[in-house]
Amino acid sequence: MAVTGLLLVLFLYVHMIGNLKIFFGAATFDHYAHWLRTIGTPLLPGDWYLWIQRTVLTVAVAGHIAAATILARRARAARPVRYAHRPKVQGSYAARTMRWGGVIILLFVVYHVLDLTTGTLNPRGVPGQPYANVVADFAPARWYVTLFYTLSIVAVGFHLRHGLFSAARTLGQRTARGERAARATALLLSLLLVAGYLAVPFAVLTGLVD
Repeated sequence: MAVTGLLLVLFLYVHMIGNLKIFFGAATFDHYAHWLRTIGTPLLPGDWYLWIQRTVLTVAVAGHIAAATILARRARAARPVRYAHRPKVQGSYAARTMRWGGVIILLFVVYHVLDLTTGTLNPRGVPGQPYANVVADFAPARWYVTLFYTLSIVAVGFHLRHGLFSAARTLGQRTARGERAARATALLLSLLLVAGYLAVPFAVLTGLVD
């Protein structure tokens, strides 16, 4: 679960950096989107890199969900008889809502692909014009899309915060000092990711990007 999670986290940060190119203007952003389709050429035919990336990410998501399901079943099997009295467990909100957060993120990914990848749900959805598609998507009149995007990204942030800390524990972190450092790092990286992703829709919503 940690390995698939870290692979997905790496993609999230790279994708975020690419998204921020929108602040350099339409020409730069559209050129970046076109460049993604030409990675590996002429060794690979056009768009092959994107399809390889999509395949790897799909396998990683499926593996992450499978690992989560297996761990949940093992936890349930380890205690087949419910506690007569279960004391309240101290833990973060992210930890307590990890599974539901994962479901919300999965639904968001499906919507996001249909919106800004295939253009099916995008009000513009013109192939080869990602800048215009993003601006049309987060236009002020479509504030509800920005709201849904915001809630989903915040869910990603909670999920990431807990996931990064859990991955550190899985990979061997055990000391009290190391735990504090892991928690602080996980929080910082999560806030950075949330801020980076939300910068784009709010820039469009406020007219900074148009």
